[in-house]
Formats: sequence, structure tokens, C-alpha cells
Amino acid sequence: MVKYPSGSLAAFRKPILAAFRKPINKKENKIRHTYTHRKGVNFSDRGMTLEQQINESNKYYLNEEIAVVHKKPTPIQIVKVDYPKRSKAVIREAYFRQASTTDYNGVYKGYYLDFEAKETRNKTNFPLKNFHEHQIFHLSACLKQKGICFTIIRFASLERYFVTPASFVINAWREKDKSSMTLKEIEDNSYEIKSGFRPTLPYLKAVDNFIADREREL
Repeated sequence: MVKYPSGSLAAFRKPILAAFRKPINKKENKIRHTYTHRKGVNFSDRGMTLEQQINESNKYYLNEEIAVVHKKPTPIQIVKVDYPKRSKAVIREAYFRQASTTDYNGVYKGYYLDFEAKETRNKTNFPLKNFHEHQIFHLSACLKQKGICFTIIRFASLERYFVTPASFVINAWREKDKSSMTLKEIEDNSYEIKSGFRPTLPYLKAVDNFIADREREL
């Protein structure tokens, strides 16, 4: 926004408008703004990280009373805090009190959910080093308690999203000399989902498939 010395544009507009003034036709005076988007273009996730997409989806699921899923807070120990203003505190030094587990957990249709969110710019594989040992142990422990555990993997360069069962990730991580999961392996062992609007990332569609598979096994 440009501000002129007088603080108003009126003084500069009047001479120009007077020179071109003509009788106003009400029909002509109406301005209609139309916007046309190319077919197949999805603007829902533009500029959003995977975490933001999941957080927005969780907010939608909560508001619609579909599921209760939250991002887990990371436990930290604050060591030094400065107070430049009475109403404002700035953390200068802190450290993690313990290794965090996974990113998200919650409840859906009576099932406990526990999952991790990961993304890569690779186009052909996902590095297993992105998973930490304590995360693998945590997912294994949750699976033993009959929780529904998975990872949402985003291939950022391809704009593709996969909901991958934790059991597959755990087995791949434990496989000797295996450094990554190929895109083909993930395609064959996951449910692919598309980004949308409400919710931004409908990952519960994949969870419905996990639940259906489990109920068939009973």
C-alpha cells in the first residue's frame, strides 16, 4: 500500500477523474470478478508442509467429531530464559529431556492410532535412516497392544502421499544392509491418498482399510 504525503489519494484523483467523467450507467458500473482455474490443478496444499497438512486434517476431523488425533508435544528442559519485556519471555537455551516417540496419536472408531509423518524429495526411494531406533521400538510396542500404527510418507517432488503400515516399515528397517524402501515397494505395500480440501489430507480413508483388514482376520 502506497501512502502519499497528504495521507489520502483524493487530492490526486480529482483532476484526473474530472477530465474523464461521464454519466454513470448503473449496469456498466457493476464489476464482476471471475476466476478460472485450470482443470486438474489442486491449490489445497500449496506451500504447506506435511505436518501442516496433517494438523489441518486433524482439526477438521475433530470439529466434525470424526476422530480425536493430536500432535505429541516434544518434552524439553528449559535452561535459560531472558525477559526483554515483562510480558515477553525468550528461551535462550533448552534441551530435549528424552527421545520423542512418534509424531501423532489419537482415537478413531474405538481404535488407538499412532503414527509418524515423514517426507523426502527423493523420487525413487525413501531412506530408512529417517526413522530413529526409538521410533521403531515405540511402533513395535504399540502394535503388540493392538494399536493401528502407520507412517504417512510424502514424496514432495512427486506430490504423492502414502499411508504405510508400521509393520512393513519395521521389517524393512530391521533388514540387514537395507538402506531404503523403494518407491515401488511403498506403492505395493501402502494405501496412496490424494491431497484435498476438507480434509487437507484424508488419511483416515486408509485407516478404514486397516480396520477392515483387521476385522476380517477376527
